[in-house]
Amino acid sequence: MKRKYLLGAITGLVLVVGMAFTYQQKERYFDIIKNLEIFSNMYKEVNSNYVDEIDPNQLMKVGIDAMLATLDPFTNYFSESQIEGWRFKNEEGEASSGLKVKKIGLDLVISGIIEDSPAHEAGLKVGDQIKAVNGETTEKRSAEDVMDIISGIPGSEMNLDVVRPGETEIKNIKITRGGMDGKNVPYSGMVEPGIGYISLTTFTRDAGRNVANALRDLKTESTDLKGVILDLRGNGGGLLREAINVCNVFIPAEETVVTTRSKVVEADQEYKTRTEPVDTEIELIVLIDENSASASEIVSGVMQDLDRGVIIGQLSYGKGLVQNTFDIGYNAKVKLTTSKYYIPSGRCIQSVEYKNGERVHITDDKRAKFKTRAGRTVLDGGGVQPDVPLTAEQRPLIVKKLMQQDIIFNYVTQYCIGKDSIESLETFHYKDFASFKAFLDKSDFKFETETDDALKKLKDVASTESYSTEVTSHVDQLKTIVEKEKATQVNKYEKEILQAIEREILSRYYFETGLVRHQLKNDPELAEAIKVLNNSQQYTSILQVK
Repeated sequence: MKRKYLLGAITGLVLVVGMAFTYQQKERYFDIIKNLEIFSNMYKEVNSNYVDEIDPNQLMKVGIDAMLATLDPFTNYFSESQIEGWRFKNEEGEASSGLKVKKIGLDLVISGIIEDSPAHEAGLKVGDQIKAVNGETTEKRSAEDVMDIISGIPGSEMNLDVVRPGETEIKNIKITRGGMDGKNVPYSGMVEPGIGYISLTTFTRDAGRNVANALRDLKTESTDLKGVILDLRGNGGGLLREAINVCNVFIPAEETVVTTRSKVVEADQEYKTRTEPVDTEIELIVLIDENSASASEIVSGVMQDLDRGVIIGQLSYGKGLVQNTFDIGYNAKVKLTTSKYYIPSGRCIQSVEYKNGERVHITDDKRAKFKTRAGRTVLDGGGVQPDVPLTAEQRPLIVKKLMQQDIIFNYVTQYCIGKDSIESLETFHYKDFASFKAFLDKSDFKFETETDDALKKLKDVASTESYSTEVTSHVDQLKTIVEKEKATQVNKYEKEILQAIEREILSRYYFETGLVRHQLKNDPELAEAIKVLNNSQQYTSILQVK
């Protein structure tokens, strides 16, 4: 009797839960249908009755983009007009011509070239203005649009019409698009007896193989190699499989690196290392910063979770999401976040708060605690926290503004006119500050700050609220003081401005490889890494449970 009663109760409970679930689903579908009808009616009325002519496609794209902006920065919509560039990058395999472009004023300018790339071999230079691609003018096109046009099937050709700084003649340059290879390991070498260094700038194809080969070369070069530094600073990520392959350089086969979890349980996956490692014992330092994201965070987080290496630098970016792309009709697509990835400790490093598309730092007490294999406490919810945190060297505001407004870029473009080469990487130094100041005086540089905005707002509010002229007079006096202070910034930060100019010049002649080598000369994070590797007791202590 009791069993029948129990079975009846369970059956009843299941039916109630099922009915509740069905009701919730119906309620949800009703909300979807209702809101779609409201949106459709609103869209029709705006298109039909708004006072000015509007572009229905643009209006819809703005609406969709705004809707997706409430989710995360990595969920995006691709309209029909954008789809060709997307397809080449994601389905055919991105064809790298080895160049980057940006808009400066009305001009579309080459802002970066990869060494030994098709663009480099064709003779293109940073600073060249692109006037047309395959006969199609770049006038009124954004840099993103032109990069979509430049992308194409590997092996295909394109023609660029360019004007070189200091010249008026239009050059027509033919380029054969290459693959995705690039130099993802632009430099590796010994930074001190017994200590090797590997720079990995992106997780494109063969990143794992290139890191493995670099480590083998270091072991061959130095028979007493005791430690290696893997530099992932500024590395925004790339291919998941290459993150796994890079981990596999330092950890054994069949180690779980990443698991992905989604709303659809059947879609969850586990990713393990597959091959024999290069070295599982050598002491390892991984350098990260706030721009180390996604695949970089997988590698650094896995090394931390498995106590395989010491992480040095700043809190990483915090991207632990997986995106997949879906067709939504009329040749349009949506790239949608479908799952999150979790590293061996069970934590997800995805940031949980965003503002204006950027992650918001949350305090440690709001982050869940997990344990590494050895039992050390690590946190989730906002990037990989270094074992040895260091304060990042902050560029002065004046240098940031000079770079943001392309003043330094344009100055270096003028400086390079007629110079086919410069001194060696080891001996070159830029010191002509007077020349730069003369260029700056002729430019339209605007040194506007948040302080200026705050003072303007204060004056406007004081006027609106009818304060006496004495109040606005004091605001004006403060503005005068601020302007005087701003006027001293160029001379005050002469050293930092010269360093920024020098880096830009070196990048034009020695590319990323030379820039990495140059920056290692005065690198506090590298110095700290070397210090830790030179002290085995400190290295071991960091990886032990406190």
